[in-house]
Amino acid sequence: MGRTEDARKFYARLMAANAGSADPRLETAFAEVPRETFLGPGPWTVIAGRGTIATPNADPIHIYQNVLVALDTDKGINNGEPMLHAMWLGQVEPKPGETVAHIGAGTGYYTALLAKLVEPHGAVVAFELEEDLAERAKANLASYRHVEVIHGNAVAHPLPLSDIIYVNAGVVAPPAAWLKALKPGGRMIFPWRPSETVGLAVHVIRVENGFACLPFMGSWFIPCVGASVAEAGAKTPTRERAARTRSIWLTEDKAPDRTATAVFGDVWFSSRGIGADRRR
Repeated sequence: MGRTEDARKFYARLMAANAGSADPRLETAFAEVPRETFLGPGPWTVIAGRGTIATPNADPIHIYQNVLVALDTDKGINNGEPMLHAMWLGQVEPKPGETVAHIGAGTGYYTALLAKLVEPHGAVVAFELEEDLAERAKANLASYRHVEVIHGNAVAHPLPLSDIIYVNAGVVAPPAAWLKALKPGGRMIFPWRPSETVGLAVHVIRVENGFACLPFMGSWFIPCVGASVAEAGAKTPTRERAARTRSIWLTEDKAPDRTATAVFGDVWFSSRGIGADRRR
């Protein structure tokens, strides 16, 4: 076994252990997808604290740890923290045959992991707004026949009916169209950024009578163009109120009531649990 493969297998074990997932396929996916393929040629720029550090050379062994690798330093775009994504993947539990919409795909590394987890008969539709990153993702994912990469804004572009919507850009609220794109039992995970001081990862499940949700960890992503600015009259939450949120509603289905923790136009958040959340 070569040094890089050995490092990747150990990295995969660490990611799976931190995810807390009982699915052994998660470790397999991290072990099989070569991260360096999606980063471009090394040496790589690693984000550390408020600065950056260059890897000493182009040996991939340097990026098989929990480090942020810059993709576009001018725009603040990076490859994402592997441990965070491992925990997110453990939350949404992709299954073979499912359809995934990946919003904010970057150069496609986590798209590839999602694709591994839904193969052989699943599909991943990945959206990336930055043209250069989208082109790189298309090239990197060319061998994944069940993956489609779309250069475009997922806020304006219709999503496929999805078992999972995996969002990698901060939103003040998920657009109503995204919630409607979830199949019954479908899951969404997104970075909730309703204000400058609140940043939470939220796991949503579409249940029979609405959308159960649970904020489960801190999370900070670059803003999602078209869904990151609150409209006038929005009710924004404190971090404490945001953390108490247990369901999301479409205003067309139910008007905001006294349980509302946040209101953003046609979507609002409530402290009242429903469906799947009551079983937690």
